[in-house]
Amino acid sequence: METGANPNPMLPKFLRVVKRHRELPDTWTLDFDPVGGFPFLPGQFNMMYAFGIGEVPVSISGDPARPETLVHTIRAVGKVTEALCAAGPGTEVGIRGPYGTAWPVVEAEGGDLLIIAGGIGLAPIRPALYHIFANRSKYGRVSILIGGRSPEVLLYPAEVRQWRGRFDVEVEVTVDTSNQAWRGNVGVVTSLVRRASFDPAVTTAFVCGPEVMFRYATIELTKAGISPNRTFVSMERNMKCAIGLCGHCQYGPDFVCKDGPVFAFDKIERLFRIREV
Repeated sequence: METGANPNPMLPKFLRVVKRHRELPDTWTLDFDPVGGFPFLPGQFNMMYAFGIGEVPVSISGDPARPETLVHTIRAVGKVTEALCAAGPGTEVGIRGPYGTAWPVVEAEGGDLLIIAGGIGLAPIRPALYHIFANRSKYGRVSILIGGRSPEVLLYPAEVRQWRGRFDVEVEVTVDTSNQAWRGNVGVVTSLVRRASFDPAVTTAFVCGPEVMFRYATIELTKAGISPNRTFVSMERNMKCAIGLCGHCQYGPDFVCKDGPVFAFDKIERLFRIREV
C-alpha cells in the first residue's frame, strides 16, 4: 500500500532536517517537518537521497498519528547512510515515498500481540508500537521482546524504560553479552518467547531484526503454536527503485519493495528456508 506518494514515483521531495539526535555511536535519528504532513502506515519505508552520493531505503520510525513530523532512524553502514547521519539541521534530503506494505495493526485487533525486535529492527517496528499504545483497549495481551548485542547498543533506551513502566504491556529486554552494570536478561531475544504471556490461538506476531534473528524467531514461534499466517516479518533486501522496476529486491515471485517489506511468514516460508535465496 502506498499513501501520500508523489505523482512521479522517481522524483523525490526535498525536505530539510529540523532536528538531529544521536542514538548510538553509528546511529542517528533525523526529524523532518514536511509541509502539509507526511501520512504513512506503520512498517512503510522511504527512499532517502543524499545529494551527489546516492539513495537508500530507510523505514519510517516515527508516530503515524503525527504526520506533521517525519522521523527516520538511520545506521551508518555505507557512504549514503554516513552522509544522511551527518545531515544537520537545515540540510536538504531527497525523500521518495512512502512505499511498501504495513504491519497489520488493524487486522490484529481483538487478539494478543507478540512483538520481537532485534537491534536496529526496533526502528521499523516503533510506529506499530505507537499505534498499539494509542489503541491499547483494542488488543488483548501485548508482549514486546527486545534484543541487542550489548547494553551499550540498545536502541531508544529512555523510551524503552517508559514502555517497561506501563502496566498494560509486558516488555522484556535481553542482550547477547553483558557488562557488570547490566541487571537484565542475557541471551538471544528468541529465548524470551517461551516466557511471554499469550494465547497462541489468537496471537499475531511481528518480527523485525537481522535476518538470522528472525530465522530462529520463526522457529520458536512455530514451536509456541503461532501459525505462520499470523506471523509477520519485515524484510528490507537490496531495494533500489522502490517501485518494482529494477528487480534488485526480487524474492521468488515477489518484489520486497512492492509486496513487502512486511510479509506474512506463510507467504515466504518456503523461500526463507532456502539459504541460497
